[in-house]
Amino acid sequence: MAKKGSDKGGFFTEYGEATRYQVGEVVGKGSYGVVASAVDTHTGESVAIKKIDDVFEHVADATRILREIKLLRLLRHPDIVQIKHIMLPPSRREFRDIYIIFELMESDLHQVIKANDDLSPEHHQFFFYQLLRGMKYIHAANVFHRDLKPKNILANADCKLKICDFGLARVSFNDTPSAIFWTDYVATRWYRAPELCGSFFSKYTPAIDIWSIGCIFAEMLTGRPLFPGKNVVHQLDLMTDLLGTPSAESISRIRNEKARRYLGNMKKKHPIPFSQKFPGVDPMALHLLERLLAFDPADRPTAAETHTLLDWQILNSNPQRNPSRDLSLSLREGSWAERTYVN
Repeated sequence: MAKKGSDKGGFFTEYGEATRYQVGEVVGKGSYGVVASAVDTHTGESVAIKKIDDVFEHVADATRILREIKLLRLLRHPDIVQIKHIMLPPSRREFRDIYIIFELMESDLHQVIKANDDLSPEHHQFFFYQLLRGMKYIHAANVFHRDLKPKNILANADCKLKICDFGLARVSFNDTPSAIFWTDYVATRWYRAPELCGSFFSKYTPAIDIWSIGCIFAEMLTGRPLFPGKNVVHQLDLMTDLLGTPSAESISRIRNEKARRYLGNMKKKHPIPFSQKFPGVDPMALHLLERLLAFDPADRPTAAETHTLLDWQILNSNPQRNPSRDLSLSLREGSWAERTYVN
């Protein structure tokens, strides 16, 4: 397990509310600061405290942190990690660090996949269902997450998942110029939609998140990342190895000339049947996965469409069954270490 965190005097600066929290272990570290588990002495609830040092040192980082705080205070849903409280300093002059109080989760989906090589179809279905339910809510609010990956999905041993890390998320407005809307780095490469790999289009859609969910679902099935590209070109090669060469119509709509030429000159590839790539997986699950991983974003279903279809399939297959019943996970000791509250 991670070592015990320092006492409250070392973890907290001169913050009047520090006495409210009994700090336990340091459970994660990252470029933005440190996360400690704690107990809220007012409520008895276990929480995670994310301490961000020198929050105003870099404007880009401060903007990302502010964006995440504002979105998470607005997005309230069972499948999204919840901000409980934000601790502010006694005065603006002393405002250097910030403490964000989150609900405490035990691990993340990356660790769950690593620690459990015997995940059942019921696990896959329940995880997939929660992800789609959360994304349906997020997209209904006109928000694109833009950085979905297993490390950004928190997990408990009872199989409950919660989407976190909204630092790269954006609110979509129809009149927002795309050049302003899509300026910074988007998504970890392995989970990045093909249209983001080559800046294919001037304006993107929620389909970028749908692709990421498809990659995550495939990783649940195999225990390995689906497209572990070493660079953008290798990423596109891995995608087309599985999905085949995009249609001439899809290629013609790509605005990036280099990407259009690269794909247009690519040797013809035939798609690999998903039943061959993922042997033993339920055909209906593979049909859904194929739709999520459509190369052309226009061919991907929305989160609402996919969630409705999956909801119907669950009820149709066993209308009396609660998909979370009798499911549990093995969480490795020390799985806190990579907690993405800190990213």
